[in-house]
Amino acid sequence: MNKSLQEKIGQLMVFGFKGKTATPEIKKLIRERHVGGIILFGRNIGTTEEVLALTTELQREAKEAGHEKPLLICIDQENGVVRRLGEGATILPGAMLLGATGYSENAYITGLITGRELKALGINWNLAPVLDVNNNPDNPVIGVRSYGESAELVSEFGKQAVKGMQDAGIITTLKHFPGHGDTNIDSHLDLPTIAHDIERLKQIELKPFVEVIEQGADTIMSAHVFFPAIEDQENVPATLSRKVITGLLREQLGFNGVVTTDCMEMNAISEGIGTAEGSVEALKAGIDLIMISHLQSRQYEALNLIEESIKSGEISEGIIEASYKRVMELKDKYLSWDDIPLDSKLVVSTDVGAKLHEVEAYEIYKQGITIVKNDNIIPLNLEASERILVIYAKNSYAMQVEDKRYSTFSLGEAVGKIHENTEVFELSNPPTEKEIKHLKIVAKDYVAVIVGTLSVKADDQQVKMVEELFKENSNVIIIATRSPYDIAYLPNVPAYIATYEFTNPALQTAAEAVFGKVKVKGKLPVTLPKKG
Repeated sequence: MNKSLQEKIGQLMVFGFKGKTATPEIKKLIRERHVGGIILFGRNIGTTEEVLALTTELQREAKEAGHEKPLLICIDQENGVVRRLGEGATILPGAMLLGATGYSENAYITGLITGRELKALGINWNLAPVLDVNNNPDNPVIGVRSYGESAELVSEFGKQAVKGMQDAGIITTLKHFPGHGDTNIDSHLDLPTIAHDIERLKQIELKPFVEVIEQGADTIMSAHVFFPAIEDQENVPATLSRKVITGLLREQLGFNGVVTTDCMEMNAISEGIGTAEGSVEALKAGIDLIMISHLQSRQYEALNLIEESIKSGEISEGIIEASYKRVMELKDKYLSWDDIPLDSKLVVSTDVGAKLHEVEAYEIYKQGITIVKNDNIIPLNLEASERILVIYAKNSYAMQVEDKRYSTFSLGEAVGKIHENTEVFELSNPPTEKEIKHLKIVAKDYVAVIVGTLSVKADDQQVKMVEELFKENSNVIIIATRSPYDIAYLPNVPAYIATYEFTNPALQTAAEAVFGKVKVKGKLPVTLPKKG
């Protein structure tokens, strides 16, 4: 295969690796196979200085290897429950909390801050926003990553988020086309199906994508979801469907930008057709960028199979040329070697973790945190001597896409900062019978009990725990720390607050609201299912 064609294939790849420094393996792929895109996860993120050093090291490798344009370096910085940046970066509200504010300019502000901080760290592409309309309370993978259940609201907030990031000079991604909001299976684990007819898809799922494409979209990520209304071949996910990617997205909706896969190692692909075979089918379907985030063996298998498929004529050189052209146009628009300080001393911009960013985020948290119910118990007005109890189960992170590093919980700490006479119980997840029995005995010794719930389901031990507590102490305040749908399964307690995420600022703001220190104004952007 001629070198230039092999280099063009490399520019259509987005690969991940382990570690906070560039590994010899990823350097070799950049150098020898001209891999033009990198995806970073929590495993790659250290201090802000380490992140900037890593992105600069990767770009230096590409420059020395003769890459015409800088690498695309992407990350899932959706904010809220899905974020990768840690120490030193501003914690910003996620989509559903933004939706709860009712003001789409908050999505613009958050997008702009996110973009500025990513760009300052050498990350030029954010895999956000999520344009899925979350109209299924049982969705295990989207949920609070969506702005809400209304296609109009998702469209409006999505447009503003994209504009904010673009104004900061960051490439954006609309995901997960043509919609992942009405599934009850996580595509990290299996292949979901959305069986609606095309008319319903146009009214709900497709509407946000259509509107943001009209405004100006950079890239779109495909969903590993089967849509029988569009693709008649059984169990072919959108990512591998020419009818979805070329027929619907390119021809009907007129999108001429870059289309990327979601990770090709997710079970919906890897346990089905396989990662390498899926990569070939994705290119044939009209996809431009192939994302393989983890195993180096699968990265090489995909590269080699794509090359073989071109030699055999299964993939035409024209397909590679068209995708390469779109990727280069995107790089031309956003990336320049002149913007990357390859030789100067690295200094992290004061934009990252700026006090002003934190202040702006706090204002949005106050607008988004939602008091769903309050039977005259909030604000708590306590004497210093009065004791309160804070209870929550350990956070076993609920979505595959969430980051384990941020599963520590600060609700007890947040309440304790305001009212010193606070006792905290961190329970097993799910709470054990022994723990529930103990809480039942001690509950009456406190003037109020604050319970942090975490994605409650019917017949959940968390439900039993709240029921037993409520029998002993009528002053129970529930703080739903991820899913606002928790209340549907819980007894009729006097107060219920939704934070939509378990980030420190969200929990701190909720605690302040419980004690009347701040006024929170959020309104649910989803309908809660009826009890029973």
